[in-house]
Amino acid sequence: MPPLRHHRLLLAVVVLLLSGLLRPAHPFTELESDQIARFQEYLRIHTAHPSPDYAGAASFLLPYAASLGLHTTTLHLTPCKTKPLLLLTWPGSDPSLPSVLLNSHIDSVPAEPEKWAHPPFAAHRDPATGRIYARGAQDDKCLPIQYLEAIRGLKAAGFAPTRTLHISLVPDEEIGGVDGFEKFVESEEFRALNIGFMLDEGQASPTDVFRVFYADRLVWRLIVKAAGSPGHGSRMFDGAAVDNLMDCVEAIAGFREAQFRMVKAGKRGPGEVVSVNPVYMKAGIPSPTVRVFGSQFACLSLDSMVKLVAVAKDRLMQGFVMNMQPSEAEVGFDLRLPPTEDIEQIKWRVKEEWAPAHKNLTYELIRKGPVTDVAGRPIFTATNESNPWWSVFEQAITSAGGKLSKPEILSSTTDSRFVRQLGIPALGFSPMTNTPILLHDNNEFLEDKVFLRGIKVYEHLIRALSCLQG
Repeated sequence: MPPLRHHRLLLAVVVLLLSGLLRPAHPFTELESDQIARFQEYLRIHTAHPSPDYAGAASFLLPYAASLGLHTTTLHLTPCKTKPLLLLTWPGSDPSLPSVLLNSHIDSVPAEPEKWAHPPFAAHRDPATGRIYARGAQDDKCLPIQYLEAIRGLKAAGFAPTRTLHISLVPDEEIGGVDGFEKFVESEEFRALNIGFMLDEGQASPTDVFRVFYADRLVWRLIVKAAGSPGHGSRMFDGAAVDNLMDCVEAIAGFREAQFRMVKAGKRGPGEVVSVNPVYMKAGIPSPTVRVFGSQFACLSLDSMVKLVAVAKDRLMQGFVMNMQPSEAEVGFDLRLPPTEDIEQIKWRVKEEWAPAHKNLTYELIRKGPVTDVAGRPIFTATNESNPWWSVFEQAITSAGGKLSKPEILSSTTDSRFVRQLGIPALGFSPMTNTPILLHDNNEFLEDKVFLRGIKVYEHLIRALSCLQG
């Protein structure tokens, strides 16, 4: 074969191979394309704080659910009625049995558009990778679409649940859930649902196994205040406020590093240690503004004005007086504890090691949310044979062709904690494998094929959970 012809044939083969790699091996069906489009439509609704468009989300979700034959209810648990909680119901054939609840929050955290490759509310889909970029793609606007599309598939297959299935779509999870799920679990409407088990959000898995969470860490806030003698910025003396505060910060940093080392060494998961992270610090004497010199400027020559500004600039840097040591300083920490951690030990450590009174340190240790369930037990859901819901969940994942990793404690918090507090079993689960963890991150995305697989996983889960006997 002549060399030129050989090269042309080789080039044609390479082009064909490349085109085969770029083209999906299994093109999406019309239904799958519609499902992806619905996901993108929901992502485009601007539900980020500080002003989430709850009305826009409700206008999209309620007709969507009604079109599938679900009963829809809108609850207003706050006087302002600007934070709707949507309740979607698929009645079971035996309403006397405890029901199953699938939960998702409507709100999302803010995004910084200038740091994204694509606008965070455009729901841009990269045709080469299938990645759908949007704030909330993973956390957790994928879930309600997957719930609803799974119900569509089950209804098309003629399935009817034995237990009643509810979907709750709630506001304000990202800011603590005070006007969302926390009020919901205290309501008569919630009690009337007779919930036996709940599935809520989890996190993506970078590997090919699904992650599942049986508990959230407990949230505390630690604020430490220091007092000391004020003095000139050049003096070195014992008992300065910032000096006292730095002793506190160093003591906490040593504890934090010891906890973090266990995570890095693989001895414990991120949710199995105590994390204590500094989130703010306040100290220093605020510098006066140029207005202080305003009355003097009128009487000064231009040369004197320049000299005065130079002196001010030298002494008043970064908005603080640089030659004065303040008499007060403060630092705040985000403190997270596994549900089985002994809080009394932490309280002792704060009092004796981190913020001892003899160093002119005072503190506030503030609990945020429940720390035990109604029976006084640690807040977690059993993941063994003592919990029949766990066995059914595990079997459903297997039947969907998936594998589960070791159950974990979520390092952050979700609405699940309010349900577990009542003694109701709840698991955190988001069916995303081979996906980087990008919740609250820039360029958050979810691949279309991962999203579609999640729908099939929920078909198996809903079928199994809603048919559990007893």
